[in-house]
Amino acid sequence: MIREAPSGTTFAVGTEIHLVNRMGKEFADQGKKVITLDDSGCLCTTMYRISPQRLCWALENLVEGNVVNQIKVKDIVKHWARVALDRMLEIR
Repeated sequence: MIREAPSGTTFAVGTEIHLVNRMGKEFADQGKKVITLDDSGCLCTTMYRISPQRLCWALENLVEGNVVNQIKVKDIVKHWARVALDRMLEIR
């Protein structure tokens, strides 16, 4: 969506701050502004710990059949998370 938007468009994005900053830099030369929805500047400590090395380690474990750092949530949380994701993907 950002890539296809006309120059002069501003987007407020609600996700991990480093991703928002990277998108801001990527699209700045096209005259597009990308800002975060988080006005407090608070970093998500869980997202902040993700590195290429840790991602590789987790993926290698999955290939070997080992689930590491599994996160379990209640069914109602899964339901509404899926609704939110589906709505975001419908917008494209």
